[in-house]
Amino acid sequence: MITLYGIKNCDTVRKARKWLDHHGIEYAFHDFRTDGLERDTVESWLKELGWEALLNRRSTSWKALDSAVRDGMDDRQALVAIMEQPTLIKRPLLDTGHERHTGFSAADYARIFNKHTL
Repeated sequence: MITLYGIKNCDTVRKARKWLDHHGIEYAFHDFRTDGLERDTVESWLKELGWEALLNRRSTSWKALDSAVRDGMDDRQALVAIMEQPTLIKRPLLDTGHERHTGFSAADYARIFNKHTL
């Protein structure tokens, strides 16, 4: 099962959803704000992707963090920060069931979905 994680009012998430819909790819949408996040799920993302790929360091959520927290960021700190503020995650997060990807570009999604038999 493919899951797209994000928040419904994010422009990049909207673009990803439109791309998936246009290409007839079935997926479940999981809104961080309304559906929440499980600690185990975030831990697995951090283990697979690392905090550098998982966190959006250009977001207002990142910029709102205390500079000491940002400067000392590691996977453990990222877990705490994400559980408190899920919008720190780079959106959207696509879970194909095989691997996870952050962000959206049409070229990347075409490559991802050409690689897997869905």
